Amino acid sequence: MKTVEIKNRDMAWPIAATIQFPPDFDDKQSYPAIVAVHPFGSCKEQTAGNVYGKALAEQGFVVMAYDASFQGASGGEPRWIEDPTQRVEDISRVIDYAVTLPYVDEARIGVLGVCGGGGYAINATLTEKRIKAVVSITGVNIGRLFREGFSNYDPLGALEAMAAQRTKEARGGELQVDELLPATPQVAKQNGLTERDVFEATDYYKTPRGQQPGGATRMLFSHAQKTLAWDAFAFAETLLTQPVMVVIGQKVGAFGAYRDGMEIYGRATASKDRQLVSLEDWSHYDLYDKSEPVGLALEKLVPFFKKHLHETSTAAKRVAAE
Repeated sequence: MKTVEIKNRDMAWPIAATIQFPPDFDDKQSYPAIVAVHPFGSCKEQTAGNVYGKALAEQGFVVMAYDASFQGASGGEPRWIEDPTQRVEDISRVIDYAVTLPYVDEARIGVLGVCGGGGYAINATLTEKRIKAVVSITGVNIGRLFREGFSNYDPLGALEAMAAQRTKEARGGELQVDELLPATPQVAKQNGLTERDVFEATDYYKTPRGQQPGGATRMLFSHAQKTLAWDAFAFAETLLTQPVMVVIGQKVGAFGAYRDGMEIYGRATASKDRQLVSLEDWSHYDLYDKSEPVGLALEKLVPFFKKHLHETSTAAKRVAAE
């Protein structure tokens, strides 16, 4: 694995990323590449990178996992901004870097996202046609979630509060950085926060199971306004033409991955190949790192990527043409 710092000409800050290589990697060869997009409040060292990214590299893909702008080891100030437009733009900027690498075949680039990263991956695929296939693992439409549960079903009230807080900060007041989860599973239980997704997220992010320094599970409240007006799936019926696989668990939780997965699968009617993988006995956070559901997901998504990021590379075609 190699750690890199991505900085394109139009970027004011660097993006921190890791590149995972296939077995017996040869930098003179050309490989299919996967961009791995981490969840909301997460980082590249967690599920998208160290679980799915690792498995895909072992299957012959070059995998690029990165930290979102304003988060993890990437640049951008102030910290802990969750900006969907920026999150989607980050995917294109990582692809900009990938296509400069001689061992990445520009015609064989896919994207995989987990949780909020799944929604961002799908949204990027609508307009980023360098993406040839996309997989959403328990993907969440973060705009829908903010308009509903994350705003206590009062989006206008949330927007008024964000406006007031941003004015306060502009006048020199302290930043309001919200912690998204209880400190520990024990604290969650003590406070009655036992809803499946909230409790299981705490068990993943706040214990050695998944805890990483870059996975802050924090959000700058004052800069989240635009999230409430964003929709991961807007225009999907027309623009989502690439192959798409949606992986969901049937144990439903408050964050709504099952609902969102069913929605985008139903709306992806323009896709060349849309597939739904619905796992009966598993939940949102089971699909982050538990061996059995992850294995079931990989059984489907690895052949899917191999099919659509086919073996005939552009480099090979150029050689044949010459």
